[in-house]
Amino acid sequence: MFEIDLDQPKRIVSEVLKTHQITDVAFVGCGASMSELYPAKYFLANNTRTLNVQIFTANEFNYDTPAWLGEHTFVITCSLGGGTPETVHANEVAKAAGAPVVAITHSGDSALTRDADYVVVHGFEANYAAKVEKMGYALDFAVEILQQVEKTDLYEDVVAGLTNIYELAEKSAESAKKAAQKFADDFKDDQLIYLMGSGSSAKVAYSTSMFLFSEMQWIDSAAYNTGEYFHGPFELTEKDKPYLLFMSEGNTREMDARALTFMQRFDAKIAVIDTKDYGLSGAVPKSVVSYFNPFIHTAVMRVYAEKLAEAREHPLTMRRYMWKLTY
Repeated sequence: MFEIDLDQPKRIVSEVLKTHQITDVAFVGCGASMSELYPAKYFLANNTRTLNVQIFTANEFNYDTPAWLGEHTFVITCSLGGGTPETVHANEVAKAAGAPVVAITHSGDSALTRDADYVVVHGFEANYAAKVEKMGYALDFAVEILQQVEKTDLYEDVVAGLTNIYELAEKSAESAKKAAQKFADDFKDDQLIYLMGSGSSAKVAYSTSMFLFSEMQWIDSAAYNTGEYFHGPFELTEKDKPYLLFMSEGNTREMDARALTFMQRFDAKIAVIDTKDYGLSGAVPKSVVSYFNPFIHTAVMRVYAEKLAEAREHPLTMRRYMWKLTY
């Protein structure tokens, strides 16, 4: 059984609201962790009627701290290993302003937990489903904040989605291996790959570009929201230009389909990871399916990245500068 503890965020939000009137929510992280907070931010910002909801890369939060940060701000920070210096410092900044802080991390005794009021520990190594636990806890916090501050008709549907999504993520990743191998064979020699996504999966494209490709494979890449594709980047589209499209179910699918149609028109080289192919709408209520695309995209993309690394004989753990130099 693949699942997270949905009661933990509920209890924490309830405790925070006993002593704080929340008017603002800040999601703070760096790198892939910030991207994995994005679906929660996207859901909460799109469905609240009263809250100010923002997401920050940690050092920008530290250097250009928002004026509204204070005792009425619910701060959620995230770091996989819990040692990211910028995010650790963000906790200090938030606490100094009087904000309640929740840290989401894989390491329960890490530096990130030091200035946090509450700590949520997520899985990672066990399987593909575990790799999206962080994203699920953040989304659970978002729906609990929304429900407990102002109520939402979507509450039960999001909880149902969070109950079902992990089994589907694991199944999707396992079933993607053949497609992932084809992607690796087709794209292993490309020196530049363009990525696109929309809605809550916009940051999956960004994260894949920045971290799986640039950081872990040393492949030049660029990521676009499909809504922005026709406002400049489509001028680069031509025969055999390499693209990876994260196609979503739900509200923004038409945006993705429009971009795909244009790329096909000019014979671009296109790989598509479509959550519809993995049965997302059969596992998650239609009313909230838009917010669960990143779980499937992220789990499946991990398999694609593993196959690409094997084909290129470039392990995902290889680095040129990270962890080796002072920076």
